[in-house]
Amino acid sequence: MIHRISFLLFLPFLFAQKGHSSIHQEQLKHFNKKPSPPIEKIHVLTGLDVLLEKKQYVVQGKSIALVTNHSGIDRFGIPNYKRLMIMDDVNLKIIFSPEHGLFGEADAGEKISYSENNLNLPKVISLYGKTRKPSIEMLEGIDLILYDIQDIGARFYTYITTLGLVMESAGELGISVIVLDRPNPIRGDIIEGPILKLDYQTFVGYYPIPIRYGGTVGDLAYKIIEEKWISPLPELVIINMEGWKKNLWFDETDLPWVKPSPNIPDLETAIIYPGMCIIEGTNLSEGRGTQNPFKQIGAPWVDGKLLSQKLNKYKLPGVVFKPVLFTPISIPGMSTYPKFQDEKCSGVEIVIIDRNNYNSVNTGIVSLFTLYSMYSKNITFKEKHLNRLWGSDQLLKEIKKGTRPLDFIQSIQK
Repeated sequence: MIHRISFLLFLPFLFAQKGHSSIHQEQLKHFNKKPSPPIEKIHVLTGLDVLLEKKQYVVQGKSIALVTNHSGIDRFGIPNYKRLMIMDDVNLKIIFSPEHGLFGEADAGEKISYSENNLNLPKVISLYGKTRKPSIEMLEGIDLILYDIQDIGARFYTYITTLGLVMESAGELGISVIVLDRPNPIRGDIIEGPILKLDYQTFVGYYPIPIRYGGTVGDLAYKIIEEKWISPLPELVIINMEGWKKNLWFDETDLPWVKPSPNIPDLETAIIYPGMCIIEGTNLSEGRGTQNPFKQIGAPWVDGKLLSQKLNKYKLPGVVFKPVLFTPISIPGMSTYPKFQDEKCSGVEIVIIDRNNYNSVNTGIVSLFTLYSMYSKNITFKEKHLNRLWGSDQLLKEIKKGTRPLDFIQSIQK
């Protein structure tokens, strides 16, 4: 396992408010320096763009099943299914959608079904609900399965589980799978967190990979075949991107950003998500029901000012913590029933000041351990969910033992 741990010291607090730590002079330089000139965007063609512009022959003469959602767009913002439907000698027979639906319209965990009468599309079937794996009947007459979904590089983001289940069906029926590769928006060269133990394999953790697993969804598909994580194995083809490099953040490319799911509205949230998602395994709010999910955490019984001071004392690389007040509300399609709905919560906002040195998983660990040390009588754990997010019961055991967070981080590095 590879970890990017830096011991650079960052400012203990972002804003000089009464009662808060002051900012050191050398840290002020970080904020006072002149902004860098705009960096020219790297031109990138996704696997879909390469298919459409250079490799249409791969799908011509085929009856196709497409696994996709709203993120499956070309470089002009046109959905993949619209492009395929007008392509010569291509029969787009069925579309499968993952969690959150074909249009990214559904809240986490919300089940969806589609009427064949009102979409003006081929048959659309959700693979999130009663059906999570395509059946023999659904794939009757299919020559080829195309997978084209923007992932965010986190193990418990369920689109990659859908990938594996679709590949399993393809292997059982002798159907080839083509993955149209897309960037890992939070870089493909950084790996964080523990590897999932297969005793804890669920839909939110299907492979023995780290939380922030690195590479692209195409790389992962290759790994699934190489490690024989599914059986039987299908014939797999990856249509690679052109122009993308593993050390690129998504905003360093010229590709249009589409929020990959309702609660990942921007790139910064995607960077924070691998660590702060573990808050879902508690009764604390992870910021759902606000416009800043995962960027802020808290509860009515938390003292955000005190919590921010304690967290900033750790001087974690690339991040500071700012006190925040927020009130979760029902936002249909984003968070219909958030924790502490209509209650004022106090907590912290996670502010990234250096994303290249920021470690999301370690930040989540320190935040959760610190909260438990302060509010052990208030915090309750959704133990099954926390364990499946983490990939074992190790995190929960060490929290309850009172292990110091930095000691725990050091132990999992080994």
